[in-house]
Amino acid sequence: MTLLFSIREHEALAAELRELTGYDEGQLECRIFPDGERYLRILSPVRAQDVVIVGGTTTDTATLDIFDLACGLVTAGCQSLTLLIPFFGYSTMERAVKSGEVVTAKTRAHLLSIIPTAPGGNRVALLDLHSEGIPHYFEPGVVSTHLYAKSVILDAIRGLGLGDFSLGSVDAGRAKWVESLANDLGVVPSFVLKRRSSDRKTEVIAVSASVSGRPVVIYDDMIRTGGSLLGAARAFRDAGATDVYAVASHGVFPGDALERIRGSGFIRRVVVTNSHPWAMRRPADDGFLTVRSCAPVFQAFLATLGHA
Repeated sequence: MTLLFSIREHEALAAELRELTGYDEGQLECRIFPDGERYLRILSPVRAQDVVIVGGTTTDTATLDIFDLACGLVTAGCQSLTLLIPFFGYSTMERAVKSGEVVTAKTRAHLLSIIPTAPGGNRVALLDLHSEGIPHYFEPGVVSTHLYAKSVILDAIRGLGLGDFSLGSVDAGRAKWVESLANDLGVVPSFVLKRRSSDRKTEVIAVSASVSGRPVVIYDDMIRTGGSLLGAARAFRDAGATDVYAVASHGVFPGDALERIRGSGFIRRVVVTNSHPWAMRRPADDGFLTVRSCAPVFQAFLATLGHA
């Protein structure tokens, strides 16, 4: 029997996964004391059971919730431990650019690597990472896997119902992904070329392919404040694109970011997955924002583990 647990932020995604996999729900008792400290008790018997935790490192609290729960499950005698991390926080801080900078993506991976090892091993599965090197930050005792939501992204783009369109990128950093998606879709890729004018400012200097008279779908791995997205959308509009759409694996949208993207008038529609819980703070499909489930990607991964 496999038990599937989740931290609070990802309960909805965990419920989808339980329905898809038939795994039993892991029962927890969670409370917050008046001073902010957290109480956690594992109610389900886990000895000799395979266990799965669904939870993204979306905040420091969520990261510690995953760590505490995982340590408790191994201490309670689970057979194997699998962490499903839909969104890995600090993934853009994967290397030091300036002297003294902390590579937080690496320190978070190290933290999850010191979870006690279950007899059947510890695994981590991460979705559409900003940097391909992040899985290598986990210690050798942890089997880390980079999962790709390509099938979900392709369905999302096709679901826009566009005819002759171009697939765009916000910068050269996503060029390989965009080119791969464009090949599968049979469309022309187009890239925004930027020049950094200061430490904090970049300017668009060119668009790599003609987009005049056709819509453009911009793909990026994540949308946070939307600044880069809007800069690229403006460039594609100026180059003659009829409409601009945005599709991303992760929709973070801190504060009023989504409202600012909507209010800009540059983007007709945004599609993201439910990898980050903040994407679910808005209606799942309100005509501007559409949220697609990444649960099938994790279901396919879990099927390879052979859990009963």
